[in-house]
Amino acid sequence: MQTLKATHDIRKVSLWLGHADLRSTEIYLRADPEESLLSVIPPSIRKGKFKAPDELMAMLQTKK
Repeated sequence: MQTLKATHDIRKVSLWLGHADLRSTEIYLRADPEESLLSVIPPSIRKGKFKAPDELMAMLQTKK
């Protein structure tokens, strides 16, 4: 996206990415990363302390 903004030339973007066909590059240019990030809702996080699962820790320690 930065290269396209700087050059205004999809062919240069395609060459820089190593695409053999401009249609491959067009797929990436249709996506707007800012819009995608804004559509993500952060998960609700509860306050507290993390406690690792004892079974998992025991298994990992025996795999040494």
